[in-house]
Amino acid sequence: MRGTTVLPGEDGGTGGRGALPMHRLEVPMPDAVPFAIGTFDTIGPMSRAAFPHRHTFYEIVHVTAGRGAHVADLARWPLRPPHLGFLTPGQVHHWEGAADVDGSVVLFTEDFLIDHPGDRQLLRRLGERPWPTLDERAAEWTARLLADLHDEYDRGADGRPSVLRALLHVLVVRAARLYDAHPAAPGRAGGRPGAVAEEFTRLIGRGDPALWSVRACAAAVGVSAGHLAEAVKTATGRTPGQLVREARVHEAKRLLARTDLTVRQVAARVGFGDPAYFCRFFRRETGTSPGDFRRGAEAGGGIHHDRRVQSIVRP
Repeated sequence: MRGTTVLPGEDGGTGGRGALPMHRLEVPMPDAVPFAIGTFDTIGPMSRAAFPHRHTFYEIVHVTAGRGAHVADLARWPLRPPHLGFLTPGQVHHWEGAADVDGSVVLFTEDFLIDHPGDRQLLRRLGERPWPTLDERAAEWTARLLADLHDEYDRGADGRPSVLRALLHVLVVRAARLYDAHPAAPGRAGGRPGAVAEEFTRLIGRGDPALWSVRACAAAVGVSAGHLAEAVKTATGRTPGQLVREARVHEAKRLLARTDLTVRQVAARVGFGDPAYFCRFFRRETGTSPGDFRRGAEAGGGIHHDRRVQSIVRP
């Protein structure tokens, strides 16, 4: 994909000289969908990059042929195709000694998950898993789903964004079953940092304003606010407050893109009594106003791309 990558030695917005390069994706405004699928060849040379780098987006890799290894977060996994692998924003990865690698690459931004916000947690868990060789049955349904995604993306028919989101959701859920990557059941968080963080992210992803409070979530999980903060920071590298803000922004985006609620009503739904304060909050977090976001969503198939979110250009 042309013009999507900051190469080694260039400033990718990740801290300047000496920082890991950031592979970024750009969407032509305002009518592109923040999703792309192609082969390793059509996506471009960065699909097999041999130097460590990060992404601003999610990547799903279906490897059907090839030799070498894939390295993610310092773990090295030899290629024994077929594989189905998942990478999340911020993960460091590269290909080592890759030769004759073939298959499919799926790229999409956080905003593309607007219909299925729970998939964010599944994708984070899948990103922690190795890339085992698929058995015959898993290889068959994976190939069928990827073929459907390719076909829908290439045809560009009416309703394409919704169909792509539905097919992607099926792929993520089935992969989570395959790799045993589903979140823990409610009420079973216990004291482990990972389990506490999983229950916390599940709660704030429900879209309930009553749970967009660190104290309320701590009470629901059954731990102290201090323990929750420590567990979430340990497991995710981020504070509960940061994740709550992200959840509120995501719910606001969903309501702006999917409903006819006024901005005042959306503000109330996400816990803001003052619409003006909500507008300032939304602009600070996304780089655009609620009104501009909605207009972009209407023009772009139900989704808008924040100016500060680097997303995807179709080849």
